[in-house]
Amino acid sequence: MTDAPKPLIEICVEGIDGLLAAQAAGADRVELCASLVEGGITPSLGTVREALVSATIPFHVIVRPRGGDFLYSDAEHRSMLADVGALRDLGVAGVVFGCLTADGAIDEVRMRELTQAAGALNVTCHRAFDMTRDPAEALEALIRCKVGRVLTSGQRDTALEGVDLLARLVRQAGGRIIVLGCGGLAPDNIGEVLRRTGLSEMHFAALADVPSAMRYRNPHVGMGGTDLDREYRNTVTDQAQVAATITAARA
Repeated sequence: MTDAPKPLIEICVEGIDGLLAAQAAGADRVELCASLVEGGITPSLGTVREALVSATIPFHVIVRPRGGDFLYSDAEHRSMLADVGALRDLGVAGVVFGCLTADGAIDEVRMRELTQAAGALNVTCHRAFDMTRDPAEALEALIRCKVGRVLTSGQRDTALEGVDLLARLVRQAGGRIIVLGCGGLAPDNIGEVLRRTGLSEMHFAALADVPSAMRYRNPHVGMGGTDLDREYRNTVTDQAQVAATITAARA
């Protein structure tokens, strides 16, 4: 009897330091983002160029011009096409994006345009998929658009809550598209999610807040919102947590 294949592990990170922590912890691949507090937006080209110099594992770059919904204006869509083209020319391994229509379906026109702009790059649809009204039809739409992978928690906050839909999506995909499972994955649940779904790829962020190294702190002003302490608290990828979760997935 042979052992079951071990899942490919992708870590969602913010910035170059997150990428370095994830690869040091044993990740197979990284999703490179900025501003994970917004769910991830497109990182700067400087960050991407530094990642290309420093990475020893593949990384896919999110193309998302802002936080909020996935219903984009014409100008935003043009900016996404430009970003995909720039990332393709830089030589990244893949890009991650998602566009919806106002009634909660995959925007096939825009997804096709973005996928065509990506050329030979790996293409993933991010969790915009989890906001669709009919996940079975949304999966078929992505397949029609020649998207290679879809990131999903089974349309729930966590993969454990969405485990039944995740399993159905894996069966429906039938090798035509990769289902990349996510949603609150940690050492105490990733093995169960894997067993109950048959996922071949899993995605998580292992984040921790650490105090800023700033010695001088101005208590009277913040850069946005009402959480003034946010200026002196950084969110980083927890290398030990990444390693522990990968170990649990491969046990």
